[in-house]
Amino acid sequence: MTLNWTTKSYNALALNELYSLLQLRSEVFVVEQHCAFQDIDGQDEAAYHLLGRTDDGQLAAYARLFDAGKCYEQVSIGRVVVSPAFRRFSFGRQLMNQAIAECEALFGPQPIKIGAQYYLRAFYQSLGFVQQGDIYLEDDIEHIYMLRA
Repeated sequence: MTLNWTTKSYNALALNELYSLLQLRSEVFVVEQHCAFQDIDGQDEAAYHLLGRTDDGQLAAYARLFDAGKCYEQVSIGRVVVSPAFRRFSFGRQLMNQAIAECEALFGPQPIKIGAQYYLRAFYQSLGFVQQGDIYLEDDIEHIYMLRA
C-alpha cells in the first residue's frame, strides 16, 4: 500500500484536514502514550503539514515541517506519527523520507533537526540523523536531539 502525500501551510488546510491531523496526534501522543500534554502548542500556524492519505482518504501518516528559525535554529521535522491502524504497512520510513524530501523542496538542502523519542534513535539513525547531546525528558518521555547534515 502506498500513500498519497500533500503538504500544506496552516492557512491552506481544510477544516476536515485540520480535524483529522489533530485527532490523529491526540490518539497517539495523548491517549496511546498516556501523556497529558498540550498538543495544540501554538506552532501549527508556523508549520507546513505533511499528510499521507490512503486511496480512500484516511489519514495514515502525518508530520510538521518547519523552516529554520521557526522551531529550532535549523529546519526541523516534528509530530511524526503513523496511525495505529496502519502501522503494519511500515509507513514510518515512507513518512520520514517524504518529510526530508519536502523540507528540501520547501527550504532548500540544509541540516534538519528533530527532537526524537529516545527509543526510536536507531530508526532515525538509519535515515542519516546523528544524536546531538544527552537524553532529556519531554512530558516524562525520554527524547534526544538529532541532526541530519
